[in-house]
Amino acid sequence: MVKHTKHNTLVLLDAHAIIHRAYHALPDFSSSAGEPTGALYGLSTMLMKIIDELSPDYIAACYDLPKPTHRHEVFDGYKAGRAKTDDALAVQLEKSREVFAAFSVPCYDAEGFEADDVLGTIVEQLATEKNIRIIIASGDMDTLQLVDDTKVRVYTLRKGIQDTVMYDEGAVVARFGFGSDLLPDYKGLRGDPSDNIPGIRGIGEKTATQLITTFGTLEDIYAALEGDETVFAAQGIKPRIITLLKEGKDEAFFSKMLATIRRDAPVSYTVPEKPWRETLDTEAVHALFAELEFRTLGDRLAKLLGGEAPPEAEEVVPEPAAAIDTHELARTAIALWLIKSDITNPTLDDILQFAGTRAFDEAQHTVFETLKERELMQVFGDIEAPLIAVVTRMNDTGVALDTAYLKALSKEYHKELAKLEKGIYTHAGGEFNINSPKQLAGVLFDTLGLKPKNQKKTATGQRSTRESELEKLKDDHPIIAEILSYRELQKLLSTYIDSLPTLVDPKGRLHTEFLQAGTTTGRMASQNPNLQNIPIKTALGRRIRNAFTVERGHVLAALDYSQIELRIAAILSQDEKLLSVFREGGDIHNAVAAEVFGVPGEYVDAEMRRRAKVINFGILYGMGVNALRQNLGGETTQQEARDFYNTYFTQYAGLARWIDHTKADAARLGYTKTLFGRRRHFEGLHSSLPHIRAAAERMAINAPIQGTQADVVKIAMVRIHEHLEKHELLNDVHMVLQVHDELIFEIKAALVPDVVRDIERIMEGVLSPEETHGVPLSVDAAVGPNWGEMEKVSE
Repeated sequence: MVKHTKHNTLVLLDAHAIIHRAYHALPDFSSSAGEPTGALYGLSTMLMKIIDELSPDYIAACYDLPKPTHRHEVFDGYKAGRAKTDDALAVQLEKSREVFAAFSVPCYDAEGFEADDVLGTIVEQLATEKNIRIIIASGDMDTLQLVDDTKVRVYTLRKGIQDTVMYDEGAVVARFGFGSDLLPDYKGLRGDPSDNIPGIRGIGEKTATQLITTFGTLEDIYAALEGDETVFAAQGIKPRIITLLKEGKDEAFFSKMLATIRRDAPVSYTVPEKPWRETLDTEAVHALFAELEFRTLGDRLAKLLGGEAPPEAEEVVPEPAAAIDTHELARTAIALWLIKSDITNPTLDDILQFAGTRAFDEAQHTVFETLKERELMQVFGDIEAPLIAVVTRMNDTGVALDTAYLKALSKEYHKELAKLEKGIYTHAGGEFNINSPKQLAGVLFDTLGLKPKNQKKTATGQRSTRESELEKLKDDHPIIAEILSYRELQKLLSTYIDSLPTLVDPKGRLHTEFLQAGTTTGRMASQNPNLQNIPIKTALGRRIRNAFTVERGHVLAALDYSQIELRIAAILSQDEKLLSVFREGGDIHNAVAAEVFGVPGEYVDAEMRRRAKVINFGILYGMGVNALRQNLGGETTQQEARDFYNTYFTQYAGLARWIDHTKADAARLGYTKTLFGRRRHFEGLHSSLPHIRAAAERMAINAPIQGTQADVVKIAMVRIHEHLEKHELLNDVHMVLQVHDELIFEIKAALVPDVVRDIERIMEGVLSPEETHGVPLSVDAAVGPNWGEMEKVSE
């Protein structure tokens, strides 16, 4: 054994428990190759959290093995209630060992033994090591029986992967009322439903705790029972419990045996010669993070290790201002994004990683050579490269914000929020934290007894109070409508009304950061703050748009492509019926409703048109029959949804053929292309996991449509900028916002008629009539003093 001069900390990781918790707590992340990564991301973040908070000198990970253990050999029902491990979780459990290897963390396991037994064995082997303190990091409470005063503590997860608690002996007593050594006895009486350990049927937590705190171990309890059972009555224990104890003695001792962590697994742990940090190869960790596409974790690791950057980082990341032209960096980042659209907003590190070099000049050469090989130079040269200056100008210009208006709106909405809060308390019969899902669930489902159909639970097993669950109950009690309104108002206030005024510059303008490489589809994104998600669906939300205004003497103009994705679907598929509707200037939703419901166009009512709209956009987004039924809502049956689906594709056979060809080409080539040649790769099409493949197929259908739409809007932005520059109008006309299909300008009032007409002409002329097969790219224009109060410009 190594001699130590101070107390060193060994962190033992209950690997399976942590990974299971991460898998169920986090979304279904997947890499661009379609492989699941959510649990691995959670494991990596948990590992770094442990390193940060516990400062371990040594770390080791303990695993279960897939084969049965000694407990299964003596009890067929052990853990029998547990569902089969998901394929996505199984893949990540296997891959997780690579995470530990990269972090220089050794792994221990033993056939026939569980991870808990391996943990217990290592604890036992270090029992005489006075200078070692052990912390067991786990995702469940089973390991608490290993707690030993302050020498062995358990750091466990309460919920998710961030809410943690540390247990020493005192904390165990506070939690259970007795010490850690009595936990197996407790399970012997009460059992453990999660592991299907039976215990004594009829004895629950309260009774088990009373028996143990009064008498001690199972052996002590039964010794007392055999000696003088009247002592049980004297302690308030009912005759029924005494009978249960007598009849269940064998089950109690058997359950205690199952619950007791073994300390004799065939593993041997020796304290390493060097502390964990001295053996860490940060280059291996960064390489793994790059492989798994955990783009933010590398920086987090560098900060965690005292500001250490990846090895030889001074070569990897030279000082940009001194060594790299920022314009060239921006151009190269856009080029990389065109090659790998899943790398949104590429950084210098992404560029160097892709090229496998530490020199920017070499990396830039590699990126542009690849761009040529992938036949993407035209997309870069005609669309993305000239857009860089346009986006930079938009970001610098910003948009005028009426903070006084928002202040007044805030006062009004806070007053309404207080009124709703009071009403909710009245319905609930008392005050509670409306923002606490747990307390809200208690009020709705326990106090008020509401029962949502097919009630869902959260990842941690709590009853869900998500909006979709509350919508099921909106007709059952008036409190639901008030809670939904409360949530809407609270979000509007916190996200927009109260926060946006704090972000304006001294001139009263709000600057977002538009990102031309911000999505995988080709669309632009917006951040800090996101001005592409300003509410429009509800009256309360729409009023926020009134705050987006103009300088004196100017007018705001919004020009919006009308139904551009459906028009592009017609252009790409060349479906004659769709083309005909748009050529003739018809209402596409009305036309589809007439076909699907088999009625003349003049008999299509509002509900038919609504359903046709759902079907239209559902088809474009690769929606299947189940999703279509859910989105149609109401009393739509599975068969009705299937009939709508089949009728649609029968009537629009050209679109059906195009969708089939698009999926087949994507599977063969691995990517889809827009009308302009932009590619989007879908490695998930070849994933071994069915749900990953299905998701990739859905995205592959929509990618050419949404990507072409993004191309059209970006080309329009470039051409509008060139037009304004040519006519020396850049000081009088400012492009201030872009919301996907909509462009918003601040225009000097006297110039509005001519400028709006010119912009409209440019937007509608991005594609020639030959390219659109006669389908016009229609643009709606509106002007006004602010974004919320606009009037349509008559043709």
